[in-house]
Amino acid sequence: MKTILVTGSSRGIGKDTCISLAKKGHRVYACSRKNINIPGCTSLILDPGDSDSIKNLKDYFKKKVIKIDGLVNNAGLLVNKPFLEISEMDFKNMAQVNWVGPALLIQNLFPILNRGGHVVNISSMGGFQGSEKFPGLAGYSASKSALVALTECLQVELGGEDATFNALCLGAVQTEMLKEAFPDYLAPTTSNQMGSYISEFVLFGHKSFAGRVLPVTISTP
Repeated sequence: MKTILVTGSSRGIGKDTCISLAKKGHRVYACSRKNINIPGCTSLILDPGDSDSIKNLKDYFKKKVIKIDGLVNNAGLLVNKPFLEISEMDFKNMAQVNWVGPALLIQNLFPILNRGGHVVNISSMGGFQGSEKFPGLAGYSASKSALVALTECLQVELGGEDATFNALCLGAVQTEMLKEAFPDYLAPTTSNQMGSYISEFVLFGHKSFAGRVLPVTISTP
């Protein structure tokens, strides 16, 4: 049994990743801005945009003397606006949630990561170099590109026998977040399908990949 922490677990891919891991018999900490009820999982409060919230999470695990085997940085923020209409606050909020928050979370939780642990950063095809880009997603794609670069840097600086860092760049998945940003678009991949894939990857992906940025998509977008 492994101990896995998943952020952004209140809905969509994060929730389905937690469900899949719990069904496999693993200990799952489902993190969200609010208390949630996912069978077989422990709900913890985490706001990746709040450094105090991240520190409180670290203190919780230190107090409980709990080590983790895997971290899935899934929480994300998507603002769909033409570039010239994106506000400074939009840029800052997406940066904070999509890459600064994960960076701070890794800093704080690295000391409680078991040797050989796996950190999976959930990016987007919008953040994958050379992929097709779409209007309205400049801020989102830029912040997800930063998460990709962070992953590669962390593998060089912290990776090895102690830990492995990988990034998954997801294509369109039918989630509430996608529906809010693109009301008329129907994605070919379900949240349940992607959650099952990510649950397998955090458990076993580091056996085959290290410091890699992997596209996970069957469509454009």
